Amino acid sequence: MKTLAVIPARLGATRLPRKPLRLLAGRPLVVRVWERVVAMDVADRCVIATDSEEVAAAARDNGADAVLTSPNHPSGTDRVAEVAKRREFASYDALLNVQGDEPFVSVDAVRGALAMLNGEFTIGTAAVRATAAILDEPSVVKVVTADDSRALYFSRAPIPFLRETRDTADAALLVDHVWQHIGVYAYTHDAIARWVSLPQHPLERIERLEQLRPLAAGWAIGVALIEGPLRRGIDTENDLVRANTEWTVFSGEPA
Repeated sequence: MKTLAVIPARLGATRLPRKPLRLLAGRPLVVRVWERVVAMDVADRCVIATDSEEVAAAARDNGADAVLTSPNHPSGTDRVAEVAKRREFASYDALLNVQGDEPFVSVDAVRGALAMLNGEFTIGTAAVRATAAILDEPSVVKVVTADDSRALYFSRAPIPFLRETRDTADAALLVDHVWQHIGVYAYTHDAIARWVSLPQHPLERIERLEQLRPLAAGWAIGVALIEGPLRRGIDTENDLVRANTEWTVFSGEPA
């Protein structure tokens, strides 16, 4: 399918002010994400979608493709949907959404999410195998899937939940069913338009997870299950320091 990759980038982050423009190895963070996606060679075009003239100018000054979008979008998905509706992007069959604070995004996650758009699913995403340690971390989104790769539920709560902690057989089963969701999405052109037209669902409000909106509406979301390692995104000053330390080694790895 002809694919458009979109990197939504909002300037008004609170935990890390002016996040898209903060420097990672001397270049704006959002530009590093754009470079990463382009290097993967998974999309026919990759654009940064932002609400800020300053971000768009910085992206273009560094050789990236950028488009301006409305400042009123409640989520990155809505920002990607606006781009998808534009006449110049109407010919693309699939949209890929990669968050603007994920310069270490895994190529396996991106390709896996796109591979889910195989006719059975109109929305694809990815998850990485994790340890039971994440189950008690509400900041980490977990997912459980059916045998056909369909998402059953996403949650900040510990899923699956080990009821009988003293049962070693059950504990052994748990090891193979702990998956951390990776916030990469692929959609058909029609699916993303329908997603943002749905009303916000109570489950989405409760968990603060927008993917629960189409899931609650009965849509099938395909989840590519991949092996690690998983590198975290950048949300805080400490994350940015860590990322700058790790970048030299990471940037030498193949996309």
